[in-house]
Amino acid sequence: MWVHNINPILFSISEKIPLIGGLEVRYYGIAYVLGFFLAIAWLQYWRKKGELNLTKDQVWDFTFYLMLGVIIGSRIFMIFWQPSVYLSDPLEIFRIWNGGMSFHGGLFGIVTVGLIYCKIKKIKFMRMADLMSAPTMLALALGRLANFMNGELVGRVTDVSWCMQFPGYTDCRHPSTLYAAGKRVIVFFWVLGLSLSKFRKQFQPGFIFWNFVFWEGLGRFIVDFWRFDELHWGLSLGQWFSVIMVILALIFFLKYHRQDWKVLLSRKK
Repeated sequence: MWVHNINPILFSISEKIPLIGGLEVRYYGIAYVLGFFLAIAWLQYWRKKGELNLTKDQVWDFTFYLMLGVIIGSRIFMIFWQPSVYLSDPLEIFRIWNGGMSFHGGLFGIVTVGLIYCKIKKIKFMRMADLMSAPTMLALALGRLANFMNGELVGRVTDVSWCMQFPGYTDCRHPSTLYAAGKRVIVFFWVLGLSLSKFRKQFQPGFIFWNFVFWEGLGRFIVDFWRFDELHWGLSLGQWFSVIMVILALIFFLKYHRQDWKVLLSRKK
């Protein structure tokens, strides 16, 4: 059995800072900052290759709006996970420092903001969604590693040799956040491979994005069987949302991307 005794704070400044007070730098915050800069670097790469019709400043603006979408969407969706907390004290939704970020809400927020921005700038949304799939998945993997550092989102009780005792628990549990991080790393390399493949230009816009949605949804559905969550009709809330992701992706695959799969599979032979 392993005992989780990792300090989630990288470093802290106890001296009073004007308007802020003390300052703590947590791994969770670092994950979000890294995700932000990864997205910027990735979009700048495609801009320089002439495949993204945005200026350097617009890339920064777009990424900033996406970050806002992630934060707002993920906080709003926390109402589904903890209705008693947020309905009894609606202001809790603004207290980001107390933790609580829903992946599905963040995805909904980033898609909504992306749609609005692309419509205003007259950019093809699905093309942009394809471009953002790889850095988003890598950022999500970093986020799960940060969850592990925080000792949160613990797994189910188990007696496997690699089980861990997390803060606040006396029994040994699956390190489910590490499973989730590993799964997202695998999906990241898949969508990265699609994004950099020589025949990516043959794909219809949206093919890479729906790969992101399908494999993340399927992976989340499977991995969450080892996560300690409240169940509703045999599945966790995250699994039900993931089922919706998988179904939506399959619908789009069947309707718009059959030829893309044929191209991809024929090149794999």
